Amino acid sequence: TRHPVTLHRVFAVAAVAAMTMLTGCANMYVDTATKEVPVAEYKKAVQPKPVQLAFEFQSNGAPNAAATAFLKDSVALQIRESGLFAADSAVPGSPAALLTIKLNNVPITKDAMAKGFVTGLTFGLAGSAVTDGYECTLSYLPAAQSTPIVTTARHAIHTTIGNASAPAGAGKALDPQTAVRTMTRDVVSHALRDLAMNPSFN
Repeated sequence: TRHPVTLHRVFAVAAVAAMTMLTGCANMYVDTATKEVPVAEYKKAVQPKPVQLAFEFQSNGAPNAAATAFLKDSVALQIRESGLFAADSAVPGSPAALLTIKLNNVPITKDAMAKGFVTGLTFGLAGSAVTDGYECTLSYLPAAQSTPIVTTARHAIHTTIGNASAPAGAGKALDPQTAVRTMTRDVVSHALRDLAMNPSFN
């Protein structure tokens, strides 16, 4: 069964297409302008820091609990694997920094429902495309300090319906879940890389 998370606008377009007996199909593509930064390319931390992680997925700035639940474990694993933070961050009596990651889904393509409806009326002969943007804001607040280090990164997922051509500079995903997981890992890696490079971090 498909998880209820991911791209509510894309699913809305797909629903309209189904209601109009669309014979084509929807395909999702992860933009390749923002590729995953390997951990090996991070500037190594002088000493991995104890940290408390707070992750939230947002849709147009509003909390999206389902998407947060879907992604939080994989984001937490990525943070542990980064080498920037201590493996055990819950040491009693040990001051811990706060790492806050917010991933906001910001629609780029307007009138997505209308585009899907037109595709449906033409039974897939006329294709349409929808792009969703994602803004990742990472805030690292060292223990006993009041000024955080903030880094940002951006990404995008493209969805085509019907006979629309595949977007240039994008890799096709197997399914919506894979598209969102891949996008998240990519964009978080950029934010982590920039954090590691910040002189204030070390």
